[in-house]
Amino acid sequence: MHADNWANKAKQEGYRTRAVYKLEEILKKVSFPNDSKVLDLGSAPGGWSHYLKVNYPNFKIYAVDILPMDEIKEVEFFQTGIEDIDSINIFNDLINKFDLVISDIAPNLSGISSIDTENILELNKITIEAANKFLKLENGTFIIKTFQNNNLKSLRKFMTSFFKDIQVIKPAASKKKSGEIYLVGVR
Repeated sequence: MHADNWANKAKQEGYRTRAVYKLEEILKKVSFPNDSKVLDLGSAPGGWSHYLKVNYPNFKIYAVDILPMDEIKEVEFFQTGIEDIDSINIFNDLINKFDLVISDIAPNLSGISSIDTENILELNKITIEAANKFLKLENGTFIIKTFQNNNLKSLRKFMTSFFKDIQVIKPAASKKKSGEIYLVGVR
């Protein structure tokens, strides 16, 4: 399917973004309970949280982003940065309680490769550390967007400290020219 067709399909099906088809493909490759507790890090504009609520109505979804996000019925949204998630009292009771942590977040790109690759790595590491804190100690699954670059090997090595199995997935809905990939870590 042509890249623009994904956006058209999302609009026709009532989804917020084309990114839902990336998540849909990835979820077919992982397992999780029907009543999963999910944490969506970097959730705005809410495409992934919305997709999950529509297709998995029994999921309890918490969404966090520094940017505002339009309301999604039965999704608890908190507007804060990932590094400040501990300042929200409810999250103190949710340590090691999530079955699934997802993140489609990416930093603003400057166009300067060396700066961008370092910013991507730093944001990915912050996100991995948050996922590690909130995922269940056994059978928790983490999905994170990253990019193919010089730091990918280092990032995968960093993830092995937290996850026993790591898969690399390039969903069909990702633009072919994009270096975007997803890492899936399982405890």
